[in-house]
Amino acid sequence: MASEPAVARPSFDTAGLEVVADSLDDGPHIYWQSDSAAIAFYLCDGSVAKQTFLVSDTLRFHGFCGDSLTEYVVAARTPEIQPSIYEDVPKIFVVSDIHGEYAAFVDLLVSAGIVDQDLHWRWGTGHLVVDGDVFDRGDLVTESLWLIYRLEREAIRAGGRVHFVLGNHEIMAMQGDLRYVNKKYMDGIVRRTKIMYQDLYGPHMEMGRWLRTKHSAIRLNGILFVHGGIGPHIVERGLGLEEINAQAREHIDLRSYQIAFDEVPIFWYSSGGPFWYRGYYEPKEGWYMHATPEEVEAILDYYGAHAVVVGHTGVEQVKSLYDGRVFGIDIPLNTLGSFQGLLWEGGVFHRVTGGGELEELAGHL
Repeated sequence: MASEPAVARPSFDTAGLEVVADSLDDGPHIYWQSDSAAIAFYLCDGSVAKQTFLVSDTLRFHGFCGDSLTEYVVAARTPEIQPSIYEDVPKIFVVSDIHGEYAAFVDLLVSAGIVDQDLHWRWGTGHLVVDGDVFDRGDLVTESLWLIYRLEREAIRAGGRVHFVLGNHEIMAMQGDLRYVNKKYMDGIVRRTKIMYQDLYGPHMEMGRWLRTKHSAIRLNGILFVHGGIGPHIVERGLGLEEINAQAREHIDLRSYQIAFDEVPIFWYSSGGPFWYRGYYEPKEGWYMHATPEEVEAILDYYGAHAVVVGHTGVEQVKSLYDGRVFGIDIPLNTLGSFQGLLWEGGVFHRVTGGGELEELAGHL
């Protein structure tokens, strides 16, 4: 594992994990005690199960909480930050705002042909974009994260890619904003292990260090992907794509008292930041106006893009806005009873229904 910044590792009292809890299964979570030692643990059938591993290069283990057929493969080295810009991508599939609804997420990926019935990558050299908000509300967040984590590795082997763009709920989880965390986690693994929820995704946890490599905005084939959106005020600051990602990543681990009195993190983690912006749909008093077509055009020109895809703001179905310049893809599960996705292939955008049907949308090449 590459050396990490000189930050003290949290001291988890793992000896006290063998406690009785309600049947609120969750896991695995992996805590890196050192560069070569890791603890994998679950809340399983009312108690906490754990195993300690010594690792030289790659940690491999089969699940030990009803998921024994699942092999977890985790590199000991710190995950690398991948590029934020790709060209010549043959096809792109996008979904957002999963919010722990693992079954609906899986149904869409299978129906769209992204994974097979065994949930392995079958989309070849295509790129899958998860446009933020895997966390909160639902009760299968951990399962959703591990699926994305594994598909990322499988896609690379096939010549494709998986991109996980951070949303506001990822930031909230890492910063300890627990307003929307499902009760299962607070009553279960948090209460019984005494590990704070945000520490489950801290920099010395496998999911935490992985999340910290993820971007806040990416561009594929001249299409921007960002969770909330990019408003004119971000362009006015002269921030390019790399600056957006670097600055957002720099401030992920700030605490609320640090954010409250510093202009830069206030900007990133406020209503006008890329995680929270809704200006393509509506104004927000004191923050921004409803973006005009001219402003959207200027934003896209600035980032060398011809369209932007956003989640965060719920829509009744995947839709095209601003004459095909903006695509909204956040479908609250209670709206249709299933998720929808957005497909780009051969210069054409399609809505992909929960049943896998394609419906062409207006868009710009």
